[in-house]
Formats: sequence, structure tokens, C-alpha cells
Amino acid sequence: MTNKTASPLLVYLAFAIVYVVWGSTYFFIQKALAGFPPFILGTFRFIVAGTLLMSWCKYKGEKIFDWKNIKYAIVSGILMLGVANGTVIWVEQFIPSGLVAIMVASAAIWFVILDKPKWKENLSSKSTIAGLIIGFIGVILLFSEQVLQAVNTTQSTNQILAMGLLVLGPVAWAGGSLYSKYHSAPDSSVSVNTAWQMIAASIAFIPGSVLSSEYHRFQWNSVPLDAWLSLIYLIIFGSIAAFSAYVWLLKVRPATQVSTYAYVNPVVAILLSVCFTNETVSLIQILGLFVILGSVLLINLVKYRKDKIIDSASLLSTKN
Repeated sequence: MTNKTASPLLVYLAFAIVYVVWGSTYFFIQKALAGFPPFILGTFRFIVAGTLLMSWCKYKGEKIFDWKNIKYAIVSGILMLGVANGTVIWVEQFIPSGLVAIMVASAAIWFVILDKPKWKENLSSKSTIAGLIIGFIGVILLFSEQVLQAVNTTQSTNQILAMGLLVLGPVAWAGGSLYSKYHSAPDSSVSVNTAWQMIAASIAFIPGSVLSSEYHRFQWNSVPLDAWLSLIYLIIFGSIAAFSAYVWLLKVRPATQVSTYAYVNPVVAILLSVCFTNETVSLIQILGLFVILGSVLLINLVKYRKDKIIDSASLLSTKN
């Protein structure tokens, strides 16, 4: 599919899945970490999700072994799911989810910086640049109280290391996403590529498990039910549904537009915390929510106008 042939309904549905489901994964990752060590959680989550998706592709008769696409999927999978998502899983042991969300939101800015083929288009768009900056400010407003609390608290060595890793994670995610966008063949199967990315990421988690001796300390029978249910949610919805939708969106929409998920996900995370925990929403957090939503509209404004112009031109040519 190209930008012109992608069904608008499918595009809207894919964005909704990425916005809502990925926003909920912050909540479910924390619940899963109550029973699983971080690297074992990543390994088990992605090997199961990748195997299930690959089995479905095989059942549908899709071509599984295309070595050129496998190579590209391995690189992008390790960068996005192994390095970037692995960073999020590990640091949520030591850092409040608010700080994690702020650093992850910076991926939207890295998309613009690293997307060299689109530099002219993105950097010349005032609404895109303004939307990116305003969106990042909105995320900071959303979690400003947690940031101040963290700044006024003495940080441990692990917390300082985690903050450093959170700078690397969004860069790896944006880089892996752009690599996937520009190197996967136009006619390649999104499902097959996604499955290989997950399998590659699951293997990348194994050295971390070994080096941190997680297998020696982990007891399967001690995992609480909530952690198992959270893991199942992460496999089915967070990995298979949302990540597949994300990879597909990278093929049919501009990367800058797809990157708006990074600003919406924290909004969903806050709403879940309010609904299912004892947290409350302050006035400054409500302000942050509106600022973030406004930034997403700004980023999409230019693309929306272009689509309207193309549609109008097509309609006129049809009438003529």
C-alpha cells in the first residue's frame, strides 16, 4: 500500500490502536514487573507474540523466509523492541512512569532529526516544528509534579544509569522505525516483518537475563495472577495488535505523523492511573493534556491540508 491507496478508515483505526493500546502498556508493564524480572519479561513477551504471529502468517500461506527482509527486520526489531522497549521495561523498576513518559516522548523529535529524506518537508513546515515543541512541553506539564519530586529526591546509582539509558532509548526507537520504513520492500508482508522483529528482540533480551542472573532467582510458580494477566495483555494487544498497526502505519503515512503516538500515550497512561489507582489529576495535568492534543493537531495540519488538496484535484479531474 502507498499513502494514496491506504484506506482512511484503516489508517484511523490503526492510529487509535497505537494511541490507546500503547498508552496502556506503561500501566501493564509495571503490573507485570511485580512478578517477572525485566529481561525475562521482554524475552517471554516477544517470543510468544512473534511465534503466534508467525504461525498465523504460515497458516495464511504467506512467504516466511525472505532473507533480505529478514535481515532488515532483525536490525529494526533489535533497535525498536530490544534496545528501546527493553530500556523502558528495565528503567520502570527505578524511575517513576512520568519521567519515563517524558523521555519516550522525545522520540517524536528524533523522528524529525533522523529522517533525512524528509528534512526539507519537515523542517520547512512551521506547524510541524511548532507541534513537536508544544507537544514536548505538554508532556513536561503533564508530569511536572513527578519531575519536581524526583529532582528533590536523592537519586541512586541505578536511577542515574536509568536516566542515561532513557536518552538512548528514543533515539534507538526512531532510528529503528525509520530503518523499517525505508528498507522494507513495498510488497513485503507487515505481519511477517513484525513477527521477525519480535523474535529478534526476544533473542536480544537473553544476554541481559544471563548477565543479571535472572534465571537463577526467578520462580515461575511465584508469579501472581495479575502479572500473568498483564503479560497476556502485553502479548496480544501491546505486541501483536499495536506493534503490527504501528509497522503498517510507517509504510503508509509520514513518519512524523506516526510519531505523534509518543505524545498521546502519556495521556492514556495518566487516565488509566486515575481510573485504576489512587492518583488524582491536577489542574496543571489537565492543561498538559490539552496542550498535547493541540500539538497533535498542529503536526497533522499540513498533511490534512495536502490530502484535501489532492482529493479536490482528483475530484476536478474526474469531472473534467
